[in-house]
Amino acid sequence: SVFESHLEEKCARQCFISLSGIFVVGVGFFSLCFLMTSLGGQFSAKRLGDSPFTIRTEVLGGMESRGVLRKISDMLEVILKRMDSLSKLDNSSSTDARRRRGSLHFITHRFQPAGLVERIQAIAQNVSNMAVRVEQILQSSMVHTRVVRDGTSSQCDIPRDNRYPECPGKVDWMRARWTSDPCYAFYGVDGSDCSFLIYLSEVEWFCPPLPWRNHSISTVRQRTSKAAFRTDLSMLLDQIGGGKESLSFMKRRIRRLTQQWATAASRLEAKLGQRWRDQKKILIHVGFLTEESGDVFSPKVLKGGPLGEMVQWADILTALHVLGHNLKISMSVKDLQGFLGVPPGRGSCPLTGPLPFDLIYTDYHGLQQMKQHMGLSLKKHKCHIRVIDTFGTEPAYNHEEYATLHGYRTNWGYWNLNSRQYMTMFPHTPDNSFMGFVSEELNATEKRSIQQNKVNNMAVVYGKEASMWKQGKESFLEILHRYMEVHGTVYYETQRPPEVPAYVKNHGLLPQHELQQLLRKAKLFIGFGFPYEGPAPLEAVANGCIFLQPKFQPPHSSLNHEFFRGKPTSREVYSQHPYAEQYIGRPHVMTVDYNNSLEFESAIKEIMRSKVQPYLPYEYTCEGMLERVHAYIQNQDFCAPDPPFIPNSTALVWASDVRAPTAWPPLSSLRLLASQEGQSCVEACGLTGFICEPAHFRFINNKEALRGYLPCSSPLIEINSEPINHILPAFSVMRRECGLQRDPLLFSCAGHSPKYRRLCPCRDFRRGQVALCRDCL
Repeated sequence: SVFESHLEEKCARQCFISLSGIFVVGVGFFSLCFLMTSLGGQFSAKRLGDSPFTIRTEVLGGMESRGVLRKISDMLEVILKRMDSLSKLDNSSSTDARRRRGSLHFITHRFQPAGLVERIQAIAQNVSNMAVRVEQILQSSMVHTRVVRDGTSSQCDIPRDNRYPECPGKVDWMRARWTSDPCYAFYGVDGSDCSFLIYLSEVEWFCPPLPWRNHSISTVRQRTSKAAFRTDLSMLLDQIGGGKESLSFMKRRIRRLTQQWATAASRLEAKLGQRWRDQKKILIHVGFLTEESGDVFSPKVLKGGPLGEMVQWADILTALHVLGHNLKISMSVKDLQGFLGVPPGRGSCPLTGPLPFDLIYTDYHGLQQMKQHMGLSLKKHKCHIRVIDTFGTEPAYNHEEYATLHGYRTNWGYWNLNSRQYMTMFPHTPDNSFMGFVSEELNATEKRSIQQNKVNNMAVVYGKEASMWKQGKESFLEILHRYMEVHGTVYYETQRPPEVPAYVKNHGLLPQHELQQLLRKAKLFIGFGFPYEGPAPLEAVANGCIFLQPKFQPPHSSLNHEFFRGKPTSREVYSQHPYAEQYIGRPHVMTVDYNNSLEFESAIKEIMRSKVQPYLPYEYTCEGMLERVHAYIQNQDFCAPDPPFIPNSTALVWASDVRAPTAWPPLSSLRLLASQEGQSCVEACGLTGFICEPAHFRFINNKEALRGYLPCSSPLIEINSEPINHILPAFSVMRRECGLQRDPLLFSCAGHSPKYRRLCPCRDFRRGQVALCRDCL
């Protein structure tokens, strides 16, 4: 009706007038709040509190503030355009459209309050004027802030300080390249000389500290916790994660050995009594299993690929967990970056805070990844690193400059670590620390069962890949087949590998527990010469087998064998498994010349006549590994500088009233001797029933010790012939001169030369635990 239309029109007019007023006030108030909130700290040094509109805590810079004003202006312009479009709706040519919008058109056209558009335009103009004023304030504020924070231009003159000779050059480099890595901006570099000097003096260490900067450093020391033995491995299994067959293999191994680890922990705890053990914060980064390293191992776990590295890493993880340390486990570069707290970018910048870990266990792949992402921090923190290194790294290869100059440079060495920071699978390189792994230990009942069920003429071949059966194996396999039933565990998918002779009973690749059962029945476990130094021979001997392996004549090394070429060692390998030959030996291990058919056949006959008990060296039991790793963690410290040492006698024997220097291994283990020409200290110590101890070199690298054991000339002449530096301290047989070692990184048990006799620091060792001296616990 007419009355209803009039009432509706009146109501709409009043509502619109009311809403439009609120709208204008709202736009103005919101613009002001948004502006003040966004510019917050620009107008005052102190803020009483944040606006309820605040969604960020940092102060915006000049560019951001101008951006805020621009957004407000754009918002007001959009409002004006919307209102203009509404006012032009009546120009529409469509009668239907006009009819559909009739009510709204009537309100906006006829009852538009006077000056609404003008008011919004005035607000926009005010915002524009404010932008000009804010620009002036910001310019003044930024100049003031820069003076307070970064000093005046005169305070940022490039210093010329003899203690920091590289500073000017580093500033020039920063001027040209500071945008090459986002990490520089992360640390506040903005292109100014002041920011360069702050970075180069406070983040890196190339320039002197700026006197007008605050250099207060927090000295709060964190309280050390006591480590407690753990027997529950569920938390460790969760930390390892999954998604890869390699990780699944490691977790299966950990679960299978759970009870043995628990028993070993109880035994070691009783042995140590109430002795305090520091709980360490430890990062374990398994570099070879990361996608970034290529991870060629995981896809081969179920196809006969090598498992030795995964066996060792599983046991290292378990040992560290059982000993009660606080672990973080990284299987990717992303995890590594997160745990270390590295800045974003390409690794050009160092870490600024303290390293969040006491120890870092990794491998050569992980070490390379750490170098890439830690930058200069790796050099600063490398004393905390332990490198799991299967085949060992000798000092001549570890010293970057020396290796480069004298032909020892390889793809793996040259890290300039203390040689004891490298940790090996077997104790073949005394310059390194022996980490090892574990084999399953049998109880008395299992040992009796094995003795009763052994098949005297059953042999198992050590070779999971068909390629290991190629070329040159036929003759001695025929002899073996004449006396024994030959079994294999060669991987295949559909067809039997043609390399495996028809008379071999091939079981295919077996799960670990089934392989154990096969070894418990077999009398012989026979090696083909490859792989070198794996865990399988120890497992076979532990299950009552005799291990038969080939003798290498001449010995294999990086000089004559492709497998060792490029590895950071000159070690000569005289058999497939030198540890088994040297530390176990007959009757459990026999090493013969496979090319001599009579010698080989004689060995087979002797094996069939022999009766042996299952045998496992103590150092490869769970308890032995826990004992060894515990001793390393509590006693090895490569971060503290060695104190100066002055001997008080030529024989290095301290009088009863003189305290021997603090050292680990303790000096009570030291046995000093001189080698023959061409003999390494490894050989010289070994022939007398001792082990070469690199930690003791610093105590014998002096004139008194040399003169006491070698016919040195007087006065002592230091040998300056560079190529033999890693031989020193030593005596030149031709020149009758003695030389001292000037670089501690080149102390080497392995070094030898036919022209020199070496002064060797030997030590005793615990029975079944060659890594530790008698007093080392």
